[in-house]
Amino acid sequence: MIVGEQKPVAEIKSIIEPYKKILILGCNTCVKTCFAGGEDEVAVLGSALRLAFKKQGENKHIEEFTIERQCEDEFIHEAASRIAENDAVLSLACGAGVQAIAKRFANVPVLPGVNTTFIGIQESQGVFTEECCGCGNCDLAIFGGICPVTRCAKKLLNGPCGGSQNGKCEVNPDTDCAWQLIIDRLTRLGQLDNLRAYIPPKNWRTGLAGGPRKLVREDHII
Repeated sequence: MIVGEQKPVAEIKSIIEPYKKILILGCNTCVKTCFAGGEDEVAVLGSALRLAFKKQGENKHIEEFTIERQCEDEFIHEAASRIAENDAVLSLACGAGVQAIAKRFANVPVLPGVNTTFIGIQESQGVFTEECCGCGNCDLAIFGGICPVTRCAKKLLNGPCGGSQNGKCEVNPDTDCAWQLIIDRLTRLGQLDNLRAYIPPKNWRTGLAGGPRKLVREDHII
């Protein structure tokens, strides 16, 4: 899932300051899971902003609404009438959601209320870890399902750097050495020979090196 964290209330307050009528638009998928932009977070943020502006003597109309996903047209359509009634939208979705709303409502300012951080998993309640950088050329089959591009601080593709100690990364001793995890897992799977072959330098053209990417599934186009 895409992991993000809500911007500080003071920063959000400054972003929406120029507008009188603001719609806080939540997203009930990824950012809900990481407690950044679901229905509950929309309600708490709305209350905090009303209180902050009231203390300043400013009269702001702040409306709250949450849709299932801000990155899909069928759900965006549910918010269309509410967006039209306000001066600006404060989106509590990831960056893709913000841009999806902005693309469909060209005459309405769409403002980010969340800092999008990474693609990751929920490791435990309230703890999220980065697992994937979306490089567009996945080699997880070689590395036992553990990504050295994302999880190794040095992005090494051909074994550990030699600086780790007791299974911890030398860059951050609180982080498990990705290569120790890879070697341990491949050993358990009986696939350690995967690492005997040299892995050439990564081709980053499938990542962000060539600008924004697009995936076209012709079999799904109507």
